[in-house]
Amino acid sequence: MLVSRRVVGMNSAMDDINLLQQRHHLVVREIGEEIDLEIGPGDDDPSFANTPLMGVPPREPSAEEQEEHKQLLMAAQNQNEEQEVPKTQPTKKKKKVVKRWREEWADTYKWAYVDVKEGTARIFCSVCREYGRKHRRNPYGNEGSRNMQMSALEEHNNSLLHKEALRLQMASKDKIITIADKPIYVKALMSKTAGSIVEAVLRRDPHEVEFIQSVQEAVHSLERVIAKNTRYIHILERLLEPERMIVFRVPWVDDRGETHVNRGFRVQFSQVLGPCRGGLRYHPSMNLSTAKFLGFEQTLKNALSPYKLGGAGGGSDFDPKGKSENEIMRFCQSYMDELYRYLGPDQDLPAEDMGVGPREMGYLFGQYRRLAGHFQGSFTGPRIFWSGSSLRTEATGYGLVFFAQIMLAEMNKELKGLRCVVSGCGKIAMHVLEKLLAYGAVPITVSDSKGYLVDEDGFDYVKISLLRDIKAHQRSLRDYSKTYARSKYYDEAKPWNERCDVAFPCAAQNEIDQSDAVNLVNSGCRILIEGSNMPCTPEAIDVLRKANVLVAPAKAAGAGGVAAGELELNHECNLMHWSPEDFETKLQDVMKQTYQKAIKAATDFGYQKESPEALVHGATIAAFLTLAQGMTDQGCV
Repeated sequence: MLVSRRVVGMNSAMDDINLLQQRHHLVVREIGEEIDLEIGPGDDDPSFANTPLMGVPPREPSAEEQEEHKQLLMAAQNQNEEQEVPKTQPTKKKKKVVKRWREEWADTYKWAYVDVKEGTARIFCSVCREYGRKHRRNPYGNEGSRNMQMSALEEHNNSLLHKEALRLQMASKDKIITIADKPIYVKALMSKTAGSIVEAVLRRDPHEVEFIQSVQEAVHSLERVIAKNTRYIHILERLLEPERMIVFRVPWVDDRGETHVNRGFRVQFSQVLGPCRGGLRYHPSMNLSTAKFLGFEQTLKNALSPYKLGGAGGGSDFDPKGKSENEIMRFCQSYMDELYRYLGPDQDLPAEDMGVGPREMGYLFGQYRRLAGHFQGSFTGPRIFWSGSSLRTEATGYGLVFFAQIMLAEMNKELKGLRCVVSGCGKIAMHVLEKLLAYGAVPITVSDSKGYLVDEDGFDYVKISLLRDIKAHQRSLRDYSKTYARSKYYDEAKPWNERCDVAFPCAAQNEIDQSDAVNLVNSGCRILIEGSNMPCTPEAIDVLRKANVLVAPAKAAGAGGVAAGELELNHECNLMHWSPEDFETKLQDVMKQTYQKAIKAATDFGYQKESPEALVHGATIAAFLTLAQGMTDQGCV
């Protein structure tokens, strides 16, 4: 079922409740009587201050009363016009804002309410909860007299202070809605126990949509494990809470000398199996929910690999796009100023992710080395003279293609001649294109945030070089068509409706929704290799499963990056540099071990080897059992 959860803060909810209550307890008099809506303390209408609050709901005046009131107003106006005030005796006449209490008053003045302050009825601003001169139009000056009369709505609209308060309030609300309006798709779980685990996470972290989705997928895969041995219930409950969550501010100075502040995250999810390894992501959408989701996925991915590693994830809402080299360097150094105390080769070493490449990792490591005072270990990722393996950045992309080849080999097929669609145009996507060409496949698409590029003739090494140059200069993929006229760029579209045999989503999480999955099925796709973490929504996974599309989860297919990082760290002390051939051989062995481990776990718990669910569930089961054993041995249960 589809449960849409809107995030509404407790303070905002109480404010709305109070406002509704106050709207139904307004100051009223006899119907049709004119009253003075006084903002500040004054002496124009002394009786107004002593008017008791009444719970009598207002009614609409009759036609006769309206006509009578109209005649009285016209008579009063004529009388004022006949009176002549001598110019030698100027008098300052105070203006009154006269309103009739009507049923729609509360709707008209939705930013104001009536309350009693020190025995006096006052009109308050719903934003600041203040009245009178405390709520003046110009908070930094003395505009207006002490007894200035104006309606509450006009007072609010003309207030610079509360325009800013309202802007901040709406900005915060919009930001929350952007996250909360994403539907949380709750799978129909077979057991009440599994459902209770997901419900506990929903109650504890209702705003963390990405993390909740990741948890649901994991619990869904572990249902048979929980049913077989109930002791795993408590282990899973403890595993779903990170060991350590670090949130910190990152101040930095741009090239104009202006100071900016971003927020940094690092979630060290589990160190049961060893020191943490996990990526850093610099992207405006980065938040604690994403950091937890990345850390959780990395924990399972590392547990599935042949190496004993913990999992972590993190980053910042800093956007490196459009920033100069110096600005990026200053930000990375400021980021490391806070995080370095939680890092180390035996504690946690970060790796690359979206927005963080060899350049950023170099800046981060340089600052870490200066602060730590030693050259112990290195961060996984940079390809400069102090790095380890020679193919570190290619490992994840190459590993995806190796994994696809292993799956096809089990079906007595190969990649040669198969049409492949690839999303994204970053490191992973480019390396996927390279290795697909090496296997004789025909990659036809890449994409960015604005749309996707399709070349029906397929990309070759010269075309890939052009794509790299386009992205290096931060140009649009649309420029590719200027050189190759047969290609076409589609704005605001995804490549999943292109005819294909294998799909490689390498852009971001949830890039394939239900309609995209339907397009993939209709386009002839039979295998999907997840290059990015959690690229498919739960609804999309259901569509692919029903269509018998084989899905290789990122925690299994993306193990190449884990392997390369660990090989790099294990051999850096000896200054060993792997040759490309040796490294690819090692990487293929790791991918084969990961595949076999996932398939064995799936068959042990009753999934058919040919089932489209086998790899998805088997990878999670194998990783969880490894973590559960470690937690049991260490008394973490």
